[in-house]
Amino acid sequence: MELLTSPIRDYAWGSRTVLAQLQGRPSPSVGPEAELWIGAHPAAPSTLDGEDGPVSLAEAIGAAPTGWLGADTVARFGPRLPFLLKLLAAEAPLSLQAHPDLERARERFTAGDPNYVDANHKPELLVAIEPFDALCGFRDPQRSADALEALGGPALAPVVQHLRRGELADAVELLLTWPGKRADLVTLVTQGDGDPQDLALVRRLAAHYPSDPGVLVALLLNPVRLAPGEAVWMPAGNLHSYLSGAGVEIMAASDNVLRGGLTPKRVDVGELLQVLRFEVLAEPVVKPVEVAPGVTTWPVPVDDFALHRVTSPAQLSLDGPVLALCTAGEVTIGDATGVVSLTSGRTAVGPAGAGPLMIAGAGEVFVASLGD
Repeated sequence: MELLTSPIRDYAWGSRTVLAQLQGRPSPSVGPEAELWIGAHPAAPSTLDGEDGPVSLAEAIGAAPTGWLGADTVARFGPRLPFLLKLLAAEAPLSLQAHPDLERARERFTAGDPNYVDANHKPELLVAIEPFDALCGFRDPQRSADALEALGGPALAPVVQHLRRGELADAVELLLTWPGKRADLVTLVTQGDGDPQDLALVRRLAAHYPSDPGVLVALLLNPVRLAPGEAVWMPAGNLHSYLSGAGVEIMAASDNVLRGGLTPKRVDVGELLQVLRFEVLAEPVVKPVEVAPGVTTWPVPVDDFALHRVTSPAQLSLDGPVLALCTAGEVTIGDATGVVSLTSGRTAVGPAGAGPLMIAGAGEVFVASLGD
């Protein structure tokens, strides 16, 4: 194992307290701190301590991919780390978004579609480390119709009719291409008399995006509150938004995002409609599964990554390279290449073929690896 220095992304929706407090720095921070990136993504790679200064993990892997990743990983995914680990801290809502499947990403990237910056998919798993609010996947369209009818009245009748008929795609398209004044529509809904939970949600979102139809699209999704240790799994095509809280997120290493609102950035409605899965996501929450004393995981149906949370001394036999993030206390973590000590907010990397991972100490560490 080797220590990493991992960069923080300063997106506007980030918290000014979570990452600073977790790493023991002065809080609040000068500006927003949204995501700690752990890995070799070229946009913001972690760095290793080299003889002549910091060395990008992406460059280190590029120089010796088989040594870092193992021959099997290179054969499956190419000479790159196939997953990215993050610590996400949201103080304001993220954009409504979805990610393409692998086939769509390859097709559209090859075609030069500007929505696609690489040829990879981006399934993701987020595990809460504090209470976390999110919107995840479409809920029962009849429930959504009730909400829009109560809040919007006759103005939203065409959307309600689509939902009553189960026509989710038509309802989403109509909201995102609304022909009238969007700010007036959002204001109308925030002044409605519907379910208190729905009303609270639209007012919360409208405070950030007063003329964005994504405020109404949000009412088509499942509102979720995660307790620490619970997770949401977002496969390709599921529309979602993270609203507030902190969590550890692991994903396939990609930047392919199709936005659906709650953002000043461009929304390509046509491409989004091609990517979305217009089906009800009945249960978006994934419960932890204990696989050994003090070791839990959240099974997901992809082989790009797996995530384990360790809270007591343990030995892990994992496939391929690993990334480690300490989120509480202090732990030692080692393999055949070396042993490192991690305090809260610190990170490390281990190569493939280094034998079992040994973890000790009084703390909490998340370990990312390849999936089965």
